[in-house]
Parts: sequence; structure tokens; C-alpha cells
Amino acid sequence: MSGSGIGHDQWKTRFGFMLAAMGSAVGLGNIWRFSYVAGESGGATFLLIYLFFVLIIGIPLLLTEFSIGKAGQMDAVGSFKRLAPNTKWHLTGLMGVIGGILILSFYSVVSGWTLFYLYQYVTGAYWTEPDGGFGAAFEAWTSNPVAPLFWQALFLGLTILIVMRGIKKGIEKANNLLMPALAILLIFMAVYGLTLDGASEGLAFLFTPDWSMLTEPSVYFMALGQAFFSLSIGICGMLTYSSYLKAKDRLPAATVGIGLMDTVFALIAGVMIFTAVFSYGVEPDSGPPLVFIILPSIFEGMPAGHIVGIVFFVLLTMAAFSSALSLLELPVAYVHRTLGLTRKAATLIMGSIIFVLGIAASLGFGVWSHIQINGNNILDMMDNITANVILPLGGLLMAIFVGWYLNRNQAINNSEIESPILQKVWYNIVRFLVPVVMIVILFISLFDI
Repeated sequence: MSGSGIGHDQWKTRFGFMLAAMGSAVGLGNIWRFSYVAGESGGATFLLIYLFFVLIIGIPLLLTEFSIGKAGQMDAVGSFKRLAPNTKWHLTGLMGVIGGILILSFYSVVSGWTLFYLYQYVTGAYWTEPDGGFGAAFEAWTSNPVAPLFWQALFLGLTILIVMRGIKKGIEKANNLLMPALAILLIFMAVYGLTLDGASEGLAFLFTPDWSMLTEPSVYFMALGQAFFSLSIGICGMLTYSSYLKAKDRLPAATVGIGLMDTVFALIAGVMIFTAVFSYGVEPDSGPPLVFIILPSIFEGMPAGHIVGIVFFVLLTMAAFSSALSLLELPVAYVHRTLGLTRKAATLIMGSIIFVLGIAASLGFGVWSHIQINGNNILDMMDNITANVILPLGGLLMAIFVGWYLNRNQAINNSEIESPILQKVWYNIVRFLVPVVMIVILFISLFDI
């Protein structure tokens, strides 16, 4: 709609939209976060609960978010204003925009580390263990006040250049290249992992449930949080992407496809990481350092490990970019419409604000490491606020909006589900189940932060 303030920029194809949405979903969350959260939460038991939540909560909620964006045909705030004029519902969109800015500010810090590691592998610097080991090198590097900022700026700069070019020429084109390449590299790495000596132990950890873990409430909480984080629901990034769809592009099949492919990516990443981790006798619950400290030391001992290291960090960097594009598009679309700026100006301004916020997250590992709440540094605090509060609160509000504010016919028409049985199932999940689950998550996380 030309009156939307976004102009006529749309996805060229529905497949392009699916790849971009999958790109948004498949980021460091699937590879970096999934592997250590699964490691800390009992492997296969966590995986089963995670899959259950993706199917029962994740996909219905993803369709809910898509339905708001496609019906609203505007950015996160504008879509709510169009569907619920003269109400306060647009504040849900605004919270999403703020959440996107916050997430990208710390996400770009970790992505900067990924780029730096890729550089170290390409130049050969990390083919052998640095003096003092990878752990000491990682700590020394992340606590350096200046060097990580350069890589963070480089990562954000490249993201800005792509988003500036718009939906068809920028984001869609980039994801059409990134996602197939990412899939090929991920499968290559997983197959390579299966050839390692201890691969069967890694597979057993990932696919043999420890049923006693089912009584651990934290596993459910972590699995639900991960389902949210990895599908990037709740901050209106997916809403923004779906607003660029053409009328003929149907939502339900695309949503299921995105949800399932995202899960497949996470599973393959798990195979890739846990086969390596168990083959080299490393604890699977090593937490966030897994990717930056433990895997490089594993690569060093592998045959052709330097090649594996290069491929792995190329893969990680591509995953980081595909998610960063949607996180930046979210505030850019809003600023572009409300302030009437050109896309170029809106992208530059938002990118700069995000970089400045990211500086704080980066310095939290060095000169500002004394700033802590409950033992969390600045980056962890940002991660906690977004993953445990903004995402579930956004998901809750969207479910209430579609399930309770819109009338039933409007909600079902916007969802584009054709089967009467599935209409009923989806509508009842969104109306009753999702709000209850979201309130429980919020309740637990607010007492936990």
C-alpha cells in the first residue's frame, strides 16, 4: 500500500520471504546459544521439550505475528495503529522496536567476535593455540577496550549497507545467497563431525533422553525461552518482514516451513557441535565460551582442523548477518515511516545508535566489568531483559491482541488458515494456551533475573 509510508518495496517471491524469515530465525541463537543451552539442560530431554514448544507454541505464535504484519502492511507500530486505531496497542510495536535495538546492540558485539575469529583463521593466527591457550586469548581480547569495537563496527557497517538497499535488492538478495550456503556448510560440518571417534557419544547425548530431567522446571523454562529466541518471535521483526508480502502470498505453509527448517538447522548445529565436543572429551555444559574457547582448541587437534575452523566461522558469521538484517530492519522501517526520512538516512541513524549502545556491552568485558547485577555483566543483562522479558511480553501481547482484541472472524481471516479444524485449534492455542504459558514465563523470569 503506497499510503503505508514504506512505499512499494515488497519481497520478490514468497520463497525469498521464507529464506529471509528463516535467516532472521537461524542466527547465532541456533548455533551459539542452542548448543550451550542444550548442553547445560541435559541434551536430549531439553531437545524433546524444545521441539514440543516449537510445535505447540512457537509456530502458532509465529503465525500470529505474521498475520498482524501482513494485515497491517506497515512497520511494527504502524500495523498495530492500522488494525487497532485510537488504542494503545501500538505500544506493543514500540516495545518490539526497542527490543530489536537492544538485541542488535549486544548481538553485534558477539558477531564482531565471530568476524575477528574468522579473520584469525583465514590469516592462520589461530591454526595453533596462542600462548596461554584459547581461553586466555579470548579473555584478553574481549577485555581490550578498543579492538573488539572495530570488529563490531565492521559487522554493523556491512549490515547497514545491505539494509540500506531495501527489501528486494538488499535483504532478500543477501538471504538468497546466505541461507543455501549456510545450509551446505552446516551439513558439511555435521557430516565431518560424524566421522570423529567419539561421535556416537555426542549423538547419544543429543538424542537419548534422561527422563529424570523431566522433573526439572528449569529445563522447561530454558526450552521455551530457546524456542522463542530461535524463532525470533515477540519483538516484531517477523511482523515487519510479513508486512512486505504480496496479497497472494499465503501465510500458513510459509510459517510451518520456517518453523520446521529453523528446528532442523538447530538440530544439525547440535550434531556438528556435540560430536566434536564428545570426541575431544569436553564437558557439554561449558556455557557461552563453548564456541569461542573450546571449539577452537578442538579444531587444533583435528585432521585439517584449520580448514574446519575457517568453515565453522564463515558459517557462524553468515548466520549472524542473516539475523542482524531483520533486527536492523525493525527500527529502520519505523523511523523511515514516522520521521519521513529516506531509507538510507534511517538506516544510518539507527545503525549508529545501535553501535553506541553496543560499546557499553563490549566494555562490560573489560573496563566496565565491575558493573554487574546478580553476577551478570552488561551484555548478559541486555540478553536477560530481552530474552526473559521483552520477547515473552511481546508474544503475550500479540496473542491477546489476536485472540481477544480482534474478533474471531478477523483473526482467522488474517491467519489465512483454510481448514476449519486447524482454524479452531490455532485460535484456541493463541487465545488460551499461549497467554497462560507466557504469563508463567514472565512470572518466573521476573523473579529470576
